[in-house]
Amino acid sequence: MTNTPPNDEPVFRSGGQDDGKVAALVTWALYILSIPSVALLVPIGLVVAYAARGGASGLARQHIEAQIRLFWSTFMWTIVFSVLWLVSLLLSTILIGIPFLFVFWAALFLLMVWFTVKSIFGLIALLGDRAP
Repeated sequence: MTNTPPNDEPVFRSGGQDDGKVAALVTWALYILSIPSVALLVPIGLVVAYAARGGASGLARQHIEAQIRLFWSTFMWTIVFSVLWLVSLLLSTILIGIPFLFVFWAALFLLMVWFTVKSIFGLIALLGDRAP
């Protein structure tokens, strides 16, 4: 008797074109849920992306790299707007910073919306087998 699997059973091998595609889909989905989860699922998506990056290849690898870049660029802008918001909070004690509080709060909200929309476009591109 031979140990070859029947034709109806899948053969799992690494190095295929779709390696990492599931992880990329999961990461995009977690990123899309950033607004409903108040950004609590985003770090989990980042961990999934970093964990799957080594085993991914081809288009899925490009998506995972794009997800990691998207996270870090958004993270840096969040820090900038948060610092500006805190400065405005301090300035609001003398009534100068109150309008800036609302401007920087709105900027933080728009940054989160941009992150989510970019994630939706990334997921659509992945499902359409296009580069991010």
